[in-house]
Amino acid sequence: SSFEGDLRKEEMTTIRRFSCNDLLRFTSVNLDHLTETFNMSFYMTYLARWPDYFHVAEGPGNRVMGYIMGKVEGQGESWHGHVTAVTVSPEYRRQQLAKKLMNLLEDISDKIDKAYFVDLFVRASNTPAIKMYEKLGYIIYRRVLRYYSGEEDGLDMRKALSRDVEKKSVIPLKRPITPDELEYD
Repeated sequence: SSFEGDLRKEEMTTIRRFSCNDLLRFTSVNLDHLTETFNMSFYMTYLARWPDYFHVAEGPGNRVMGYIMGKVEGQGESWHGHVTAVTVSPEYRRQQLAKKLMNLLEDISDKIDKAYFVDLFVRASNTPAIKMYEKLGYIIYRRVLRYYSGEEDGLDMRKALSRDVEKKSVIPLKRPITPDELEYD
């Protein structure tokens, strides 16, 4: 039955830390037009600096089903986990894989790095992604004008973690900001 098939698929998924070898294997995932493709040194930097935040989901035959990469950054109460990229290959979508990868990054931000919140940027036009992140508990914190090449606005979405008891980090900003107003550490 298809139910058993789904269960089998489920059991065959392994989520593990990303390794250098994976850099040569995930191009199929990145062919998707909504996924930004970065250069090798970009991935290597993440792998070296934030290995806890870089995971890959593998399916049968060691096929890369998707991955998540991120980092932890900021100062004081803006110390936070950041999702740089999360992507699932088209044939493995709708299996809650993105949710599992997101939960993993949130757990690391929360329990290991004691961050106040997790944030991510998404194209303002990417309704399916926005809806998915909202389902996972993210709120639209602010709009960043012309964040993406091609002049498209980005939405900065956030989810408060347990350290932010009063949920101050997720009180939405009233006005949009420009990319030069973003604070980087």
